[in-house]
Amino acid sequence: MAAATSATVDARAMFYETKDPHGLKHNPFKSLVVPRPIGWISSRDRDGRVNLAPFSYFNAVADNPPTVMFSAGGKHLEGGHKDTPLNVEATGEFVFNLATWDLRDKMNLTSATAPRDWDEFKLAGLTPVPARLVDLPMVKESPVHFECRYLQTVEVPTNDPNYPNKVIFGQVIAIHIDDRFIEDGKVNLAAIKPIARLGYFDYTVVETIFTMHRPVFEELTPPEEEGAKA
Repeated sequence: MAAATSATVDARAMFYETKDPHGLKHNPFKSLVVPRPIGWISSRDRDGRVNLAPFSYFNAVADNPPTVMFSAGGKHLEGGHKDTPLNVEATGEFVFNLATWDLRDKMNLTSATAPRDWDEFKLAGLTPVPARLVDLPMVKESPVHFECRYLQTVEVPTNDPNYPNKVIFGQVIAIHIDDRFIEDGKVNLAAIKPIARLGYFDYTVVETIFTMHRPVFEELTPPEEEGAKA
């Protein structure tokens, strides 16, 4: 592999090591890893209490088999880990519900730091409907659901022992898609309008979509080696 051409760092660019203060009014990290899909996760504890909560660190990590992850950091207001990771680890299952523009306010209500015995479905005025393969409710109003089987938890390093960073992995064993949004064999995301997290208290919505095809290697012109120009 040819060495990359060196370039001069722009002196006007902000630079800081993350172990040091960044000097801004708000931490820029989460505003730069964007947009982030929202993991709107429904789960249930061993006593049958249902929980529904959104997580801004969520994504797909594999497709054969389909696998997703979400990260749950911090502690519950009543002490101990947050409800969702505890529930998933205890019961071995969870459901992902797609958060959309139409559901933005209800999704936000479920982000409240609430007592363990509160039902977020009732809090947000959402309708629970039973999943098919896991013993959990799904958000009826959401157009997409993933039924997931718990795989494993990975605890990544934390700078605060009182603020653990748990990453939960789950295999998607069933998918529900509202037929209204399937057109010509594809999901019409512009019509669904998924929302995603930015930094601070900001969100975005998927409305503009463009297509780019991966280049064909045989049709590419090899890059010139450094010093090859006359």
